[in-house]
Amino acid sequence: MNRIQIIQDDITRLSVDAIVNAANESLLGGGGVDGAIHRAAGPELLIECRTLSGCPTGQAKITKGHRLPARFVIHTVGPIWLGGHEGEAELLASCYRNSMQLAIAKGLSSIAFPAISCGVYGYPIEPAAQIAVKTIAETLQSSDQMEKVYLVCFGDKVLTAYTQALNQCLSKSQAST
Repeated sequence: MNRIQIIQDDITRLSVDAIVNAANESLLGGGGVDGAIHRAAGPELLIECRTLSGCPTGQAKITKGHRLPARFVIHTVGPIWLGGHEGEAELLASCYRNSMQLAIAKGLSSIAFPAISCGVYGYPIEPAAQIAVKTIAETLQSSDQMEKVYLVCFGDKVLTAYTQALNQCLSKSQAST
């Protein structure tokens, strides 16, 4: 679990192998984290994203980082919160799992995630944080290649939710050993 670190920062300024973009299905930019990443990466990111033909919810695609300090951007489309009975949890877990697997397949050793689906898509932060931490921890168990996973928080509420989720995950793993 020491490979997962929670930070409060601007994801577009991180010098990691890849940052994850909480994108929409078009991959052509939007608001929130998506818009910030597109602005920071420059117009070359949009040009490259146009070649990808979008991305379904729960899946992930990779591009170069262009003008970002990160070498790559992994674009994933989180679910829109519809009350929790439309497969949202499985789709959100799939975003984290597929992003991690794509990074590992590309030979990357560091990745930074925003709180996927917790902005305009309305996913409640506490269950989203638990899904993120659990899915990332499970993926890390099957690969030693990924050295550091950053959960990048925007605001104190997100920071608190991720800290609690990581502490719960640590407690569970210590209790099972």
